[in-house]
Amino acid sequence: MPTAFDWHGLAGPIDLHAHSNASDGTDAPRVLVETAKRAGLGAVAITDHDTTAGWQEAAEAAQEHGVALIPGVEFSSQLEYRSVHILGYLLDEHAPAFLEERERIRAERLGRAKLMVERIGADHPLRWQHVVDEAREGATIGRPHIADALVALGIVPDRSAAFDGILHWRGGYYQPHRAPEPAHAVRIIREAGGVPVIAHPAARGRAMMERDELVKLVDAGLFGLEVFHRDNPEQDREWLMERAQEFDLVATGSSDWHGRGKPNRMGENTTAPVALQLIVEEASGTEPVIPTSLRSSD
Repeated sequence: MPTAFDWHGLAGPIDLHAHSNASDGTDAPRVLVETAKRAGLGAVAITDHDTTAGWQEAAEAAQEHGVALIPGVEFSSQLEYRSVHILGYLLDEHAPAFLEERERIRAERLGRAKLMVERIGADHPLRWQHVVDEAREGATIGRPHIADALVALGIVPDRSAAFDGILHWRGGYYQPHRAPEPAHAVRIIREAGGVPVIAHPAARGRAMMERDELVKLVDAGLFGLEVFHRDNPEQDREWLMERAQEFDLVATGSSDWHGRGKPNRMGENTTAPVALQLIVEEASGTEPVIPTSLRSSD
């Protein structure tokens, strides 16, 4: 869906991965956009886990603050025992296949969270209502909300401590969750008119980026790799760029901002305007939100 806008003319950088409290961020979608404005960004993507619930509020704030908004999601998938996240930009949030898989994943996350709370509650004063109290209404509840409840109860000092201890897979309370294979997630995003990009592909090692696996994803419609991300080790970024060039994939960069949920700073890694231009031109699901103030100066 070509959009008549010069992305090279933005007044600030582009951050294509940020979370609100519609999933596991700590701040409302409006605050996400306000934070992007204060950070001097020209464009930001809202990419909550398996939900588009924050899109409308973020779009209204984008118009108000003069920051271009790229609506997206971070789709959960799984390769063997490894969690793989696929960013989907500018997809049709009402596409049937996307809606069906999104609700299945959300239900799986909810069941998993309840089971973990039950296990933790046998040893600590944690109850399900404590977790619900930490989540925005309609949010995709997951481990970050359990972590926030543990912090609120004084059981751990912060989210990082929760994930390093009680919520770690070695902590004794962990419950794995089922998710679609990465290639299936890529196809669902494509069927919804979206543009799929692998989030932080070297964060858990290179196994999922072996050539055979990457070929499957490219054949399914993969469009890009999130190369510039704090969880991709520096020594792996050049290697990721080589994979991107080999398979003609766009390279993106972003903060993976979660508000107070993570130390990541909005805009700490950014995406080149040419990469965003290619993403927008490739999409057919929904339009980016370009504030009137930016269109008038284009």
